[in-house]
Amino acid sequence: MHEKCGVVGVSLAEQDAARPLYYALYALQHRGQESAGIATHDGFQQYDHVDVGLVGEVFDPDDIESLNGTNGIGHVRYPTSGGLGACCAQPFSVSFKSGSLALSHNGNLVNADEIRDELAELGHAFTSNGDTEVIAHDLARNLLEEDLVRAVKHTVQRIHGSYSLTIMHDDTVIGVRDPRGNRPLVIGQVDDGYILASESAAIDTLDGELVRDVRPGEMIVLEDEGDGFDSYQLVTKDTHAHCFFEDVYFARPDSVIDDQLVYEARRQLGRALWEQEGVDTDVVIPVPDSGRAFASGYAEAAQDEGKYVEFAEGLMKNRYVGRTFIMPTQDQRERAVRLKLNPIKSTVEGKSVTLIDDSIVRGTTSTQLIDIINDAGADSVHVRIGSPAIRAPCYLGIDMASRDELIAAGKSVEEVREKIGADSLAYISADAVAETLNKADTDLCFGCVTGEYPYDIEGEPADRDVSRPQVDQL
Repeated sequence: MHEKCGVVGVSLAEQDAARPLYYALYALQHRGQESAGIATHDGFQQYDHVDVGLVGEVFDPDDIESLNGTNGIGHVRYPTSGGLGACCAQPFSVSFKSGSLALSHNGNLVNADEIRDELAELGHAFTSNGDTEVIAHDLARNLLEEDLVRAVKHTVQRIHGSYSLTIMHDDTVIGVRDPRGNRPLVIGQVDDGYILASESAAIDTLDGELVRDVRPGEMIVLEDEGDGFDSYQLVTKDTHAHCFFEDVYFARPDSVIDDQLVYEARRQLGRALWEQEGVDTDVVIPVPDSGRAFASGYAEAAQDEGKYVEFAEGLMKNRYVGRTFIMPTQDQRERAVRLKLNPIKSTVEGKSVTLIDDSIVRGTTSTQLIDIINDAGADSVHVRIGSPAIRAPCYLGIDMASRDELIAAGKSVEEVREKIGADSLAYISADAVAETLNKADTDLCFGCVTGEYPYDIEGEPADRDVSRPQVDQL
């Protein structure tokens, strides 16, 4: 089950954790709109409230008041292919004789079925098909025999895939990032204590200060009463597999990942896109909102070269329609595009247009947007994309469709251009992405671009380019 979600955990000195967790989840709402949940602990008892819906729908003032304790974790989840509804809402809680355990997970394991089968043979009863429950059961089993750090280390050594976790064992809050660093996780300091979150925007919401990213393979234990945190490097790998799509699409532009502001990274990707694949047109327009930073950098780079090109808004967004990318069915995605975006005719009428977006996945949105702009009177529409062509599924946390649904899978750029109806089409290169993000390409996961993954995936070819990261055998 692919889980592209947001996680948070706090340990505070005096104030209850529920309200700060609630605000932090609001800041991470873009990472998941299907369900939300909070679990807290007051030193004696665990409290939790999880349900389907947006953060503002799941919690009312009475719910927040009922979640006692200065320590807690939270989660937002988006609809994915592995299971919908309240059964998959998190944090996932387990009670056992060594105490209580709650767990929030962002990512996807590639060996969850194997571990679930082994645990089931040992008598563990599962209530969902999610890999989060597998992690929780494995950790709970280890906690029966070991202290917290050793128990977590043994679970980390057993599970394979992408994950950023916030975990609460009784009233102790911890964060864990997978050894490849595929999913983001950061530490922040607030007035009353410390916070772990998927993105720094959640820390900003609490008027906190970003301390640093959690390192790949690192476990952070928040000290009681917000006094600080302890660090344990559980696993070390020679290469990492940071998901480039976090920087290109999923993370909020005002978040900081690996000391780089996401908005500025996207502007620089836009500049690189012009330098690689620029086309001289009258106006550059973004697909709002995700294409805006790319388009700004692209137009600026063109103007720096003396090109007279206008950067303008050509599509007006209806902000009451959710992301078409994460709509669960194709029919919903197609209908949502027309509901979501309307042309500004004065911007495009009689002009050659460069349309800039962060990515093309299924191609449905791009095709309809080109039709909308042409219908508004554009002379031509040239499409430029701030990520490489998406040609393979993601198995590590983004529900990015099968090859049959990916428009670029098995097609040339020219074939995709013809399919979406653009006058020209170009993507940024993977090398330019790596250079802009200040990372070696061997420390980035381009699995959805190249089909080469940092883990062996059942059903995918085992042979890989030797320049890519060492593959973890399962």
